[in-house]
Amino acid sequence: MENVAADKPDNTARLKPGRNIEWDTIITVMNEYLFSKELPSVSQVANRKHDPFRILVSTVISLRTKDEVTLKASERLFKRADSPDELKKLDEDEIGRLIYPAGFYRTKAKNLKKIAEILTEKYGSKVPESMEELLKLPGVGRKTANLVRNLGFGLDGICVDTHVHRVSNRIGWVKTKTPLETETELMRILPRKYWIMINETLVRFGQNVCTPVSPRCSICPVTRHCRRVGISRTR
Repeated sequence: MENVAADKPDNTARLKPGRNIEWDTIITVMNEYLFSKELPSVSQVANRKHDPFRILVSTVISLRTKDEVTLKASERLFKRADSPDELKKLDEDEIGRLIYPAGFYRTKAKNLKKIAEILTEKYGSKVPESMEELLKLPGVGRKTANLVRNLGFGLDGICVDTHVHRVSNRIGWVKTKTPLETETELMRILPRKYWIMINETLVRFGQNVCTPVSPRCSICPVTRHCRRVGISRTR
């Protein structure tokens, strides 16, 4: 049953963006609640084989694509091409068939083919670890670059996708309009020890609790820490 948000307690007065946030408590409680929930697809790829190339490819595939589709598409592709050299040998049509039905699979196939060519020709078939070099690759934005740096190289950074952006604003940590603004603000206020893990935590939290429409506030384990910004209906 849905509840109108007007009936919720007003937490706004006592919680201000970026201030008085009990980070350790909130993130610990979130992770305990999410313990049995499935990891995001790219995290599963990283856990199966810690390889920056696999992480890069699966992240490119994951854009605007459901996790279960991403995971299956990635594994199909890796069975045929598990390195930049092997991927470079495939034509775009075959790559597209292997990653279908990922969203925008034709564009992604074109980008993956080009990425493989660039990696083999410019980087010795290795994935670069710098933000600057990653952003030069076709189809790679800050979200993808940060996730590759986080999971592939263990480098600090905050990967902001739609879940991280939505939950961070809704709960009241930040008040931002774009993912880039959210990344900047979180880097300012979030303890550095949580930078790498926050994406995995908030993606699962956004999928299972703080959903885009009608979030499940009745089961939320951190409701007392939340301002519920912009929520009109809850479950």
